[in-house]
This record gives sequence, C-alpha cells and structure tokens, in this order.
Amino acid sequence: MNFNLKNYTPSAKSGAAAAKSGQAALGILPEWNLADLYPSAESSELKADLKRADELAVLFANRWKGNLAAETVKPKGGGFAEAIREFEALEELIGKIVSYAGLVYAGDTSDPKRAKLYGDIQEKMTNASAHLIFFSLELNRIDDAVIEKAMDDNPAIGHYRPWLVDLRKDKPYQLDDKIEQLFHEKSITGRGAWNRLFDETMTALRFDVDGEDLALEPTLNMLQDADGAVRKKASDALAKTFKENLRTFTLITNTLAKDKEISDRWRGFQDIADSRHLANRVEREVVDALAEAVQAAYPRLSHRYYALKAKWLGLEYLNNWDRNAPLPETPQAVIPWTEAKDTVLSAYRGFAPEMADIARAFFDKNWIDAPTRPGKSPGAFAHPTVPSVHPYVLLNYMGKPRDVMTLAHELGHGVHQVLAGDQGALMASTPLTLAETASVFGEMLTFRSLLEKTRDKRERKAMLAQKAEDMINTVVRQIAFYLFERRVHTERANGELTSDRIGEIWLDVQKESLGPAIRFGPGYETFWTYIPHFIHSPFYVYAYAFGDCLVNSLYAVYQNADAGFQEKYFDMLKAGGTKHHSELLAPFGLDATDPAFWQKGLSVIEGIIDELEAMDA
Repeated sequence: MNFNLKNYTPSAKSGAAAAKSGQAALGILPEWNLADLYPSAESSELKADLKRADELAVLFANRWKGNLAAETVKPKGGGFAEAIREFEALEELIGKIVSYAGLVYAGDTSDPKRAKLYGDIQEKMTNASAHLIFFSLELNRIDDAVIEKAMDDNPAIGHYRPWLVDLRKDKPYQLDDKIEQLFHEKSITGRGAWNRLFDETMTALRFDVDGEDLALEPTLNMLQDADGAVRKKASDALAKTFKENLRTFTLITNTLAKDKEISDRWRGFQDIADSRHLANRVEREVVDALAEAVQAAYPRLSHRYYALKAKWLGLEYLNNWDRNAPLPETPQAVIPWTEAKDTVLSAYRGFAPEMADIARAFFDKNWIDAPTRPGKSPGAFAHPTVPSVHPYVLLNYMGKPRDVMTLAHELGHGVHQVLAGDQGALMASTPLTLAETASVFGEMLTFRSLLEKTRDKRERKAMLAQKAEDMINTVVRQIAFYLFERRVHTERANGELTSDRIGEIWLDVQKESLGPAIRFGPGYETFWTYIPHFIHSPFYVYAYAFGDCLVNSLYAVYQNADAGFQEKYFDMLKAGGTKHHSELLAPFGLDATDPAFWQKGLSVIEGIIDELEAMDA
C-alpha cells in the first residue's frame, strides 16, 4: 500500500470537534464497493480463487522447479517466457486475494470476523506463495550471459527485461532456498503477527477528553482546534493513553528491530537502512545527501517558520500541542465533499484532462471510502490492488482544508497506479521514492490552483502557512523520523531499549528538527508510539521527503516548460517500475545524484517562508 500518513498528528482526517460542528455539512460520503475484487467474503468466487491459487502454485513448482537453467539455454530461451507469464499470472491472482482481505480488514480492524478473514487469507496465501520462492532464486543463479541472450533472442522474454534486470539486484542478498522458505513461512507468526498486534492495539485505544472516550483519529484531529485549551486536553489525553500502553509498543518496537537485524545480518546488508534502499532502488549515497541537506536546512525552514508562527499566535513559544494550530486567518468552515471533489478534479483538469478523467472514475465508480467509522484504519492510503482491477482509496474525511489536500494526494497515487497498470503485475509497482511523486504533484497542482484564485491577503497568508506546514511535515519531519529510526535500530543492535530511552531519542530528534520555538510538555516523549511506518515499513519515511523535493524541482520545470511537459510526465507515470529514477528524471533535466538537486527542492519551501515573513514586514 501507498500510505499517506506523513503529517501523522494534525493531518489525521477526522475528529469529534468537526463531527459535532459540521458532520451534516459534509454531504453524502462515498464508501467503496469491493465487488470488483470479490462480491463478498463468503462468495463462491473468492473460495474458488483461494483453491485455484494453491493448486496452480503447486503445479507451477512441479513443472518449473529445477528446470529453469536447462530451459534458458535452449533456442530462444525454451519455455522460459511461458514460465514468466505463468508466474506473473499467479502473482496477480494471489495479489487480488490478499488485496481484498486487506481492504475488508482496513474497513474495520476491530471486527473479529474481518480480522479472522484477514489472518486466514494471509496464512493461506503465504503457504501458496511459498511454492513460488524457488523461481527468483533459480533465476538469479543462472549466468548473466545466458539470461541476456534469452532476452535478446526472444521478444517475449525481452518484454520482461526491466523486471529481470531489477530482480538480479537482489542476488547478492539471497539465501539458500530452504532458509528463504523458512523466512517466508514464519513471517505470518513473526513480523506479520507483530504488525497485526500493533494495528489492533492502536484501533482499540481510547482517549478520555472531558469524559468522552474517543478513538485515535478524532483525538488527533483536536490538535487542529482553534482553541488552545482544547488542543492541550487532546495532547494530554494522547500522552496518558500512550503511556498506559507504552510497554506493549516498546516490546513491539524492540522485537521488530531485532527481527530486522537478524534478517539483515543473514543477508549481508552493511547498513541498517540498506534493505530499504535496495527495495526503493535508490543508492545509499543519494539518501544520505537528502538527509544531510534537510538537516542543514532545519534553521532556515522549520526553526524559522515555527518562530514566525508563535509570533502570529501571540505566543512567546509554541507548545507541542500548538504546532499545528490554525492561524486566525484560517477559514474554519467545513468543506463539503462535493466541493472537495470539484476542487481536486478542476486542478487536475487544468493540468491535463486525461488526469481528471482517470481521477473522476474513483468518484463515479465508488473506489473511495471516505467516512470515519469506529475501527476503520486511520489516516489515508491508496492501494493499487492488481493491474487487472483498479486501485482503491481510503480516507477519513472531515472537511478540513488538509483533507482536500489529502484527497488530491491519494488520487495522485491512484492516477499513477492506473497508468502504471499496463506494465503488468511484475512491473507496475513503483519504488516508494518515486511512488510519492504523483501524489505530491497532485497536491501541488491543487494548492497552486487554489492559490491563484485567492485575492484576499489574509486568506493567501493562511494558505501559504498551511502549505509551509505541510511541506515541513513532509520533508523536515520525515527526515527527522528517518534519523529517529536510525538511532533506535543502531542502539537496538546492542540490546533492548527501554521505553525511557526510546523517548529520549525521540525528544532529541524532535528538538533538533523543530527548533527552539517549540516547547515539549510532559508526555510528548511517548508520541513515537503511534506512527505506523516505524512498524510496517522501517525507513519508509524518507520517501516522502524524496518525493516532495523531487516534485518541487519537477514543478519548477513545469512552470518554465513551453510544451510537452504533460506528455513526458505521463510517460514517467506509465513506466511503473520499469525504469530507475535517473532514467525517469533525465527527460526533465533533473538528477537526484546531484547535491544541488535537493537544494532546489528545499529552496521552494524556503521561498514560501520568505513570502510569509515579508507579509509581516
């Protein structure tokens, strides 16, 4: 899944306050129709596919296991092309089944029946896919020259060249077949089980605010309230409940960090984040340059912005619960769903009608689940499912301006996933660093469209401030999260970390990144507990900063382009996972390996803060 949880606290998209003040004003919110995957959890179609996936996986292994090397040396690669097509079809089938179970579960993780369905299907599909593990392992033991010749001699094999070349990058880190199978099968009782424990624990948490027990999303949303007293109560409630559950989250974090260290050590990764870099197909040096550039920019970005914000709010400094408080200029009216829809589609259409047409299908065909519900997964995400179906988007829409930007973000993912789908199940998936490009670009289009229509100076200031905060959350905060993870995983290699120690690391990183204008109250040291990417996808978070800086540079090219930009942009999205970031950015004259590249992206944020500062002059 491509999750959009970059803002974490204030960007959570629901809230008790909003629910009380304007729930009806939202209008009718869409709920997704998963029938394009399966009619129901009890359907004969799902049961048949579960049975078929297992049977076909066994047949595939019986036919091809141990035979790939002999096939590839035959004229035109023998049956190698057929083997790849069969493997792709199985990946599609298993992906469809797992996607359905995951989306049903996301709709209400507190429902025991949904949890059982999700757990049972995960187990069955893990068992089925265990029969397929041999395929990539055997492929990577075949000599490069043999694979190269097969690709050259047979166009049907050559079609999969990007996938085959990409797959061979994993070769140095692959283990013996039996060990790989053991890692795979034990994932459901190991890493997968701890992930599920985190999800179900987080969903079940309740936060007492003035005697009302709220779930996580409504409580987080109160940190956006215009009343500082309400924000403080929400912050105190969050800290109290997090502290009461600290032992559980500390155990989960320690266990998963150790699990990752064991896997990395067996595979031979040198750095704690190298496995993520490999999955993202990005060089460690590129990520290091990004992190260093952002750290160096802290004083010019977050430190300066939060000092300005404290002045705007008439405060000597911002408490941690004030960090995302709305400015007095910020409109407080609830934004109806139809207005949010029209806003995003209009911005997309202004860039390219094709983009708006693809996005409109999400509304017209119920590919979006927008309302908040008890037990529903927090935040927002776009799930690509499989190329033969279509993506689905989950939101928790409560009519905030940030909710509109989140809608634009997730539809950007959705458009990207639709366009990349033609690459097929093996090559549609995009590395996380590039997966954030279309989503952040969609946000930028929407923001710029709204800003151009704004004539009121106070409203313009509020919009610029909101964008500055979103970009700080996307770039500064995510790199800070990445550095927090690095410190936690590094220290965990020498033994378990106590809750207090993790809290100390969290506060150190927060103080460094947010600056002296922010004061952290008692309890904030526990706020690391609820960030899901630390659990589900270690070191994922830098992808947001990568994507934001990339889009800032990309948008500058768009603004200065005479013609042809849209066509090149769509070509980039349609490429899916078939090209390295260097190939995709070259047509735009951009190079992520150039340290100046990151400065271009950061200078856009700095420019917005400059404009805000000038408004006060």
